[in-house]
Amino acid sequence: MFTGIIQGIGQVSHFQGSRLEIQTVDAWPNDPIAAGESVAVNGCCLTALEDGTLYFDLSPETRLRTAFHQVHVGSRVNLERAMRPTDRFGGHIVQGHVDTVAEVVAILQDGEFTVFRFRIPNEFDKYLIGKGSVTVNGISLTVVNPMSGEFDVWIVPHTLKETTLGDLKPSEVVNIEFDVLAKHLEKLMSSE
Repeated sequence: MFTGIIQGIGQVSHFQGSRLEIQTVDAWPNDPIAAGESVAVNGCCLTALEDGTLYFDLSPETRLRTAFHQVHVGSRVNLERAMRPTDRFGGHIVQGHVDTVAEVVAILQDGEFTVFRFRIPNEFDKYLIGKGSVTVNGISLTVVNPMSGEFDVWIVPHTLKETTLGDLKPSEVVNIEFDVLAKHLEKLMSSE
């Protein structure tokens, strides 16, 4: 489980076939990655293949459902290690299971704040609730102005600086994970 609070930014150094390698300015110098550990890469839970490295295999399912088709050598990615039971819970419950991708519709400035507008496939509109949680490329954010499959997020300068959101351009796609509680409630309600 993750929280959507980004711990570091990595850069893709190799991406061929199913193998992804990421270099980072050691985000965790005193606690290196262990083989088998879960790491959220742009919000997608991946399994580290070797001790001390960010090597991953991407399954066909992962490649189909995520924005990794847009990633290339040199791309910057958001990184978060799985939460420990003793960690602070800074964001919201994030599984690292990408539900869909969203297109960047617009990027606007409002003073020192940046507003991103995203569009998702219509069947996912039911998960967008004003002031609810959404994960965008692994970042826990608050939904603003959800309407007809589109929604905004307002980004404070700190988040823009400490994540890859500032790299985005209109028409690019991002990984989206909706609030797991909403998905569980939907399943429970539909089984009555």
